[in-house]
Amino acid sequence: MDYSRYEVYDFDNISAFNMSTGNVGRSYQTHWHSYGEILLVGPGSVNIYKVGQNTYHLAENDIVLAWPMEMHAIVDADRDKSLIIQFSNAFINSLFDLRRIMHFYRNLHVIRVSVHPQLAARLKVITDNMKSVFFSDRQDREIRCCMLLMEFMLVLDEYRDELAPELRATEQCSYSDDVMRRMIMVTDYIKNNLTADDLSQRAMAEKAGISRDYFSRIFKTVCGMNYSRWLNMIRLERASELLAQGGRTLTEVAMLSGFQSIPSFNRVFREEKGMSPGEYRALFIGDSR
Repeated sequence: MDYSRYEVYDFDNISAFNMSTGNVGRSYQTHWHSYGEILLVGPGSVNIYKVGQNTYHLAENDIVLAWPMEMHAIVDADRDKSLIIQFSNAFINSLFDLRRIMHFYRNLHVIRVSVHPQLAARLKVITDNMKSVFFSDRQDREIRCCMLLMEFMLVLDEYRDELAPELRATEQCSYSDDVMRRMIMVTDYIKNNLTADDLSQRAMAEKAGISRDYFSRIFKTVCGMNYSRWLNMIRLERASELLAQGGRTLTEVAMLSGFQSIPSFNRVFREEKGMSPGEYRALFIGDSR
């Protein structure tokens, strides 16, 4: 198998885990996908990555986190000796603790060796172990790599206090499992009912069985952003998916994603993704109708 392949893995039919290295060229266009990525930065004086609207100039062994459905790009970097780990969103969603961790760290995209040396070193050991297992001829390499991925997430979670400035957390996430399950139940409901009549914060707090103010505080801590922005991001995930498929007008895409008007759809899309919906669609189908 050619392990320099990138962005061509079919997680629905093949695997929960993939790894890529030895890529030719120093860049890869802005894109998104339903699976997540962990990128271990390679050597060299220039390593520039972009996640969302932020551009990062990184050093060897820094780590980039691109969570499912996030726009990201390799602007200019060593792709020959860098390591790209790709993991299925379905695998993450299969375990409550993994979902909780992904929710909490959703706005964490870079772990710098210069800022978090101990954490970066521990995560480097785990990714090296993943690489050894993945490129072996073991028949059980997928499950072993998934076990190491879980270890990666657990180690990341151990450094919550140290990572608080990057997470912009205003309080510690010390909520009970019951409260966390209620929040995840609500977020799952929203993802599956984007065209529902009432997705207001008040209505979702009632669904969770907690007060609106408490819901707001928990939500920002768990998801790393306020409810309004998160809802727009989820709508954009759905819109991005529909745009990539083609076959629908921009108005249809906006309505199916829960946006109430084309102007608000265009405004939010450009603010978050740096381009219009039509420009985004052209990345996939070569047509900016």
